[in-house]
Amino acid sequence: MQQRASLESPAFSRVAAATWDFTRRYWRLIVVAMLALLHIAVFRGVADPWARALLLAHLGVVLLWQPFLRAEQRVSPVQGFILMLVAFAVMMRLDWWLLAFWVVVLAGLVGGKVYQQHAPWQRRCYLLVLLYLLSLLAVVILPEIAPRREVAPEIRSVAEFALPLIFVLIALVPAEPDPTDQAQMIDFFYSVFLMLLLGVIILGSFALMTMRRTGYLEALTYTVFMTAGAVLLVGLAWNPRGGFSGLNMFFVRYLFSIGLPVEKWLHFLAELAQLEPRPDRFLVEALAALRRLPSVAGVRWQAGTSQGEQGERTPSSVDFQNSALTLTVYSRFRMSPTLHWHLHLLGQLLGEFYIAKLREEQLRQQSYLQAVHETGARMTHDIKNLLQSLNVLCSVAAEERERDPRELQALVRRQLPAIAKRLSTTLEKLQRPQEESESYVPAQAWWETLARQYRSQGVEFQPERVRSGARLPRSLFDSVADNLVRNALAKRAVDRPVAITVSLAVDDGVVLRVKDSGSAVPEDVAARVLRGPVASPSGLGIGLYQAARQAEAAGYALALETNRDGDVCFALRGPLR
Repeated sequence: MQQRASLESPAFSRVAAATWDFTRRYWRLIVVAMLALLHIAVFRGVADPWARALLLAHLGVVLLWQPFLRAEQRVSPVQGFILMLVAFAVMMRLDWWLLAFWVVVLAGLVGGKVYQQHAPWQRRCYLLVLLYLLSLLAVVILPEIAPRREVAPEIRSVAEFALPLIFVLIALVPAEPDPTDQAQMIDFFYSVFLMLLLGVIILGSFALMTMRRTGYLEALTYTVFMTAGAVLLVGLAWNPRGGFSGLNMFFVRYLFSIGLPVEKWLHFLAELAQLEPRPDRFLVEALAALRRLPSVAGVRWQAGTSQGEQGERTPSSVDFQNSALTLTVYSRFRMSPTLHWHLHLLGQLLGEFYIAKLREEQLRQQSYLQAVHETGARMTHDIKNLLQSLNVLCSVAAEERERDPRELQALVRRQLPAIAKRLSTTLEKLQRPQEESESYVPAQAWWETLARQYRSQGVEFQPERVRSGARLPRSLFDSVADNLVRNALAKRAVDRPVAITVSLAVDDGVVLRVKDSGSAVPEDVAARVLRGPVASPSGLGIGLYQAARQAEAAGYALALETNRDGDVCFALRGPLR
């Protein structure tokens, strides 16, 4: 307990942090120290007691550089026990074969870091380290364990003083930051491949020396070239040129053969997303299909207030959770990192699809509410226009003494059926807030009905051209004409006497114009009157906005054609149907 407390003391923590910061900032000096200790120990020989001590120091420096664990991570008791066994083996059983194996391992680790470095100078630094290790292995260590020792002492002496020059080059390599080198990482596959390749070269050269009675350098040269040729042939067979598929195609096909059931599930998931609109039913069907995968034993989920479970529970499971779904997938097999990632990815895909279905349902509800709102707003304006028509009839009836009873009776007989029909149509639209089918009426008959409706209110109707047999969409033209005429009539209550003129031209296209001699629409209102609701005491606002939306949906365009004092004209244009 006292030892643990001392290890966790602030002083020890500060020393550990300072050591970690030093090794991270001056990693090249750590590498040079590691290689220098190895160099001195190798040239002193395995029989020298100082060589064993130097190798222990070398192992300690390797631990500072090591690419397996982060430098700030503490060593567990198991890892500490393994390190003690390695140190004991170095002290007791140090020989040239152990040194050769250790240098091969170091060469593999350094070679695995070469392709992880994106900074060019760091890559060159590790290439120099790899060059030193291979030179030390070929010139000094392998001749000691070869069947015949044939390297001259002069070559060994030159190597003893020439190889340290590589340390100088390593120390002089410019330091540069590498954003991808935030953690010590190596390519383990490439490291193992390089170690096996060095093992083949070493054992192959020894076998060649034994069988053909050749010298060390000759056997090593032959083995290197034969191994290089074999690697070149394998590389060409792996990825041949000329558009042919190589061994990599079979390897990739083998790796992805386990993904075929997943591909079928993804295809089913995409089709289900198109066919099933209900999110709860979509989730149940998708999980039932996921349950049929070979690696899945069961699933358990909770989405909102609903939950369920299929299959059986196993000790190996993967949990996934997002804002809408909590999912647990039970695996048939023992959980490996690849299988864990694989099942978690499936859960993430399912969660994204489920959230998309929830959003689709919300959009459908919002679309329905928007249809209710827009229909209600438009119909409210229509009811307001109908109320104004009724008010006109009531005002005419109040002037019974001044009017001819027969004229009044004819006016009421004409207007009341039209008002009742429009009111009935409005109520039907309110009860069914969806896009209604448009009905077409003859242009001439619609024009005459509109003229009879407003002629008594001082509105002048000027038909320009009306082609015989032409038909107009009743609902659209009724709504637009009522809005434009009522807005023009509203100006008379706040402005000087306003002359209102309505014209209709039906030839190659349809143009309905409503012109008044009142004041111009303000510029800020004119810029927004047909693009959104506008608060205005003159009545310009939601009615014109809804009329413009209705015209756009029918393929027509409502626009403010002229806008100046004494000449304000709105025009509805569209094709002739």
